[in-house]
Amino acid sequence: MFLLKPPIEEPYDSLIAELTAEEISGYFYYYALKDSPAGQKLLEASADEQRGFVLAAAAWLDRQEGSMFDNALWRIRTAMLTLLRRRIPFEHDDVARLLEWSALQTSINHSGIPQMIKAVDDYLKEHELTPALTEKIAQLVARIESGHSTAESRKWVVRLKELGGQTALSIPLVAGEAWSDAVIQALESFDGEHRNAWLSLFNLCSKANGSTPTAKWLKAAEPLLETISFAFFKEAMLEWFPLVDKPRTERIEFWPEYQPDPNNIIVPVNADILRALVWLCSLREDKEIARALSALAVSAYRKVPGVGPRCVRVGNACIWALGSMPGTEAVGQLALLKVKVKFGTAQRGIETALAAAARRAGLPQDEIEEISVPTYGLQEVGRGREPLSDYAAELTVTGTNDAEIKWAKPDGKRQTSVPQAVKDQHPEELKNLKQTLKDICKMLPAQAARIENLYLERKKWAFPAWRERYLDHPLVGTLARRLIWKFTCGPSVASGIWYEGRIVGADECELDWLNDATEVELWHPIEEAPETVIRWREWLTEHEVRQPFKQAHREVYLLTDAERSTRLYSNRFAAHIIKQHQFNALCAARNWKNKLRLMVDDEYPPAVRPTPAWNLRVEFWVEGAGENYGTDTNEAGTYLYLTTDQVRFYPLDSAMNYAHAGGGGYHSAIYGQVTPAEPLSLEQIPPLVFSEIMRDVDMFVGVASVANDPGWADGGPEGRYQAYWANYSFGDLSETAKTRRAVLERLVPRLKIADRCRLTDKFLMVRGDLRTYKIHLGSGNIMMEPNDQYLCIVPARGMAADSGHAGKVFLPFEGDNTLAIILSKAFLLAEDTKITDPTIVRQIGG
Repeated sequence: MFLLKPPIEEPYDSLIAELTAEEISGYFYYYALKDSPAGQKLLEASADEQRGFVLAAAAWLDRQEGSMFDNALWRIRTAMLTLLRRRIPFEHDDVARLLEWSALQTSINHSGIPQMIKAVDDYLKEHELTPALTEKIAQLVARIESGHSTAESRKWVVRLKELGGQTALSIPLVAGEAWSDAVIQALESFDGEHRNAWLSLFNLCSKANGSTPTAKWLKAAEPLLETISFAFFKEAMLEWFPLVDKPRTERIEFWPEYQPDPNNIIVPVNADILRALVWLCSLREDKEIARALSALAVSAYRKVPGVGPRCVRVGNACIWALGSMPGTEAVGQLALLKVKVKFGTAQRGIETALAAAARRAGLPQDEIEEISVPTYGLQEVGRGREPLSDYAAELTVTGTNDAEIKWAKPDGKRQTSVPQAVKDQHPEELKNLKQTLKDICKMLPAQAARIENLYLERKKWAFPAWRERYLDHPLVGTLARRLIWKFTCGPSVASGIWYEGRIVGADECELDWLNDATEVELWHPIEEAPETVIRWREWLTEHEVRQPFKQAHREVYLLTDAERSTRLYSNRFAAHIIKQHQFNALCAARNWKNKLRLMVDDEYPPAVRPTPAWNLRVEFWVEGAGENYGTDTNEAGTYLYLTTDQVRFYPLDSAMNYAHAGGGGYHSAIYGQVTPAEPLSLEQIPPLVFSEIMRDVDMFVGVASVANDPGWADGGPEGRYQAYWANYSFGDLSETAKTRRAVLERLVPRLKIADRCRLTDKFLMVRGDLRTYKIHLGSGNIMMEPNDQYLCIVPARGMAADSGHAGKVFLPFEGDNTLAIILSKAFLLAEDTKITDPTIVRQIGG
């Protein structure tokens, strides 16, 4: 097939035959020349003899038929490429012949491109480039570019073009994506040195590979960034990064029955370049860039049907860049991602990035998270004021998820809309103000989740540090001032909350003995007498203080007689059927580690919650439910449902347990190589730890159970779970549901529909004009009297306490969506004659 005449091969025929005939132990792809006598002979041959063998081997391989993984072909090819790593005195026609051979290979991934590049490079160091070599290099470049593009292959192309004298740089992006189209259009509009610098930067980005950039690569990028200027680079990234989340501009045709939709993912070539651009954002501290990286990470980790996260490499790059960015601006964004992104790899990356930021600052990780929370320009707790023209924008935090901007006229009176003078004279400031509002609404729930997680961290503060980082922090203070704290100073111990400029107890008396020697920690009801907890609940209701999460009303889980009997494990939440993907997301949100189970012959660890502060590891044993592929799994073979089993506690460093994906039977050793782990007695577990862990597990079951789905009244797949659904949907109340009932006892008398409502042990009874309805306090499911007929009402998106009549009801804490849904259903059913939804009307009438 050679277009150029091959060399005389006869002297090498016997050596080729000897290499292919030798019997070598082991798999053929582990073969190396040094492993055989013939190979040793070749390694010790002269440079001219090695040159002749390489050319003869190329000609011999070109004549062969069969797979490149054939034993004989693999050996000769290995011998040839091994020698090409050496400096061999090739002549002009030799180099041309080898380039041609490489370009004609069936699989370009197995054609030894790096070795070819070295041979060409070695030759051109001492010889001139000729038109013939230029042509052969161009043929090889075209062959590489026609195959699957990778960061490595793009690096080969750039180097070959350099060797072939192609100095003009091209744009290495693929059109068809909103962001790549914008980049291509921008680069084509540049000229002169500015254009060359951008093109050089993008070509450098196309050659980057690996999970993180090398120091050498970053050093090469620095002068290009200086030529472009970081300000211009920043402006471009702030324009291009948001476009990554936009739909493709050119649709890719595909066969849905055979593959996921490629229009939902980033083209690999573009993803590699985007990853490298993200890396470059780490070189300067900038809050706008940090914010853009956070948004890009959320976009990259967004789940795509049939694929999983949309583009893990870009998401990981964003986290790495935030963790590597100087200063503390990026730490707040990492804290935000820690709550918003549930993907396991991302969570590990975030922890690594936060640890890196803490090391740079010389602080513990929990402290770097505390001191890096942005203030967003708020001058006091929950309030900020910015003069614009003759008006003033007043930004106020109004809840755990909400903030608002109000406008004041020059005379101090309120204006309902944005003043026209502000729109005309301060458009940039107005844009920044609106972005700040969005950032605050994202950061508040992230900080609330961080604070709630402190219960298992054994976190305590000196009073001055606590006051600075929590009570008086302009943003965090809006949360901290709605929480109860425990104060200890010598023999004095008390709980208190901020109210009207003072820290007061549940009796309204000020804790006037607090000083710099006082130690502060987050208050937990398990450490208080029941009457004190009740007083705090009454205080919150009386003063209408809505806590950012359940604290005074927090469920407390104490050991039961059954758990004392089983001693080493709890079966309190066993034998439930839960939705696996929802459970997995909840695990990530509550700092548990879990792996999605597939219907395969493999073993999986349980869901695990490490608690290093207590030197404990908690295991929640689950297994796949069902045996029918396609019915009990999705298309990828992932179980849709799990069955729950025991909760166990172990020392932190003890051996992990494993069980078959769908067969249960947990054990500590895979293949018997690990010393079995010994569980701890439940009575050894600190009460607060036990309570918080069981609260998590209760939440997993309470939220992810199929019994919470109104559409499962038929028992799900093949009706197998009908009995479970009925028993759980209308069965005994969990601790969470009992708390819900206690709240409703105080709320119901204050409702507009109070005369139509009453509470029983398990239900909120609502009297309508057509029927009486029993709303279960655990599941929120409904039965109708007189015959306990099931009423299916599927909650619509937004059917919560912030909508309709329920939005006017004071709730003493945030985060219980089921309570909000129960109230919304109660208001709906109390006026059942006004219901217009035909599916509901038909059921009530039946």
